[in-house]
Amino acid sequence: MSAGRSGTDLRFDWIGMLFACLLTLFIALPLIVVGTWAFTEVWRYPSVIPQQFGLRFWGQTLARPDVWDALFLSLRLTTTVTILSAVICLPAAYAFARMRFPGRNILFLSFLASHAFPKFGLLVAIAGIFLQLGLISTFWGVVLIQLVGTLMLMIWIPVAAFQNVDRRMEEAARDAGATPLRVLWSITLPQAGPTIAAALLLTFVGTFYETEGAWLIGAPQVRTMPVLMISFINNQIVVQYGAVLSVMLWVPSFIALMFARRVIGTGAFARGFGA
Repeated sequence: MSAGRSGTDLRFDWIGMLFACLLTLFIALPLIVVGTWAFTEVWRYPSVIPQQFGLRFWGQTLARPDVWDALFLSLRLTTTVTILSAVICLPAAYAFARMRFPGRNILFLSFLASHAFPKFGLLVAIAGIFLQLGLISTFWGVVLIQLVGTLMLMIWIPVAAFQNVDRRMEEAARDAGATPLRVLWSITLPQAGPTIAAALLLTFVGTFYETEGAWLIGAPQVRTMPVLMISFINNQIVVQYGAVLSVMLWVPSFIALMFARRVIGTGAFARGFGA
């Protein structure tokens, strides 16, 4: 082996660094601009930086009743959808992982079908059904449409978790006289727990930011935070209002990531909670 690296390897390193920098720029630059607008009072072209910073628009935005109504509605919707998704999907995921029954593979793949076609077209078709059922512009109509979007995460990820549980530990517990419920509670769930927690976390965050279904099914009566932000932009309301709402929408993601770091941690998917 040669002591140094070849010119080709170095060239690939530089190309990789270039792509990494470009990706960072495309991701970070919009966030920086929006975050700057949220704390800007005066920023006129052609100035590169704002002429005046301040919190005036934070006060104005937070003083709007519709902002707080949208925030509490989003949290209520997200919590409801996450709980219902867990109640419905986790038993189904366990059945897919452990049981063999006719049509299992076809039914399992059907949960992927909702993501295999253009989402908006599917939502329009569902909206037609909801219109006949009187679910348009209702809380539970938005819950149902957002619940559809959680099926793949809450089925596919927990299935992998249940399949990777150490069966030998379960069999040893049963040989020792443990009941099936005791084995599930003491052996299966602690090992599958980190992955299930990740699925719940992704479901919560994804539902909080879901926009298309909430807008198509919920408008005009049900307005979540993302829908309210879009209405500010479309109606050409002060740009700082939309920027402030954007920063407020980042907060749940930040809290969720901190929760994931503490609960899941490095290597937790492999070792489980109880390892």
